[in-house]
Amino acid sequence: MLHHFSVAANNPLHVAKVMAEILQGQVAPFPFNPNSYVALAGDEFGTMIEIYPLGSELIPDAHEGQAGFRLRPQVAHYVSFHVAISVPISLEKIERIAAREGWRVLPCSRDGLFDVIEFWVENWLMIELLTPAMTAKYLEAFSPERLAGMVDQLVLVEARR
Repeated sequence: MLHHFSVAANNPLHVAKVMAEILQGQVAPFPFNPNSYVALAGDEFGTMIEIYPLGSELIPDAHEGQAGFRLRPQVAHYVSFHVAISVPISLEKIERIAAREGWRVLPCSRDGLFDVIEFWVENWLMIELLTPAMTAKYLEAFSPERLAGMVDQLVLVEARR
């Protein structure tokens, strides 16, 4: 199941507004990467699309051991695209696969809101994997009932920047 993904755009706010319209959802600032926005569907799956400025890179080990952001005007080695996917296997199985491939893997908490496993395909493309237990917490965090509060929180975080 797809929960969210990110893309880069020349005009992130405009793209976020268009995508929110298509999703019949809402737009909010994405304060963790400057000049970025999210289109929130407000559905039972927590569907959202993060839109970053063109040139944004996700890089490993930049924020307390987790992925962080960097904006570079030139062609990026790392890309701003990532996706969160619910998977039916355990953290231990994911770690074994990553070890076999020689790829970075890191269980992470996203500010206590939900947990993911950063799975770095070929050590440059991050995919967030959610085990069944992680999926339940994710779906609770982005439920339609909690969406209004979530948008308000993101706006407050952006206002403090």
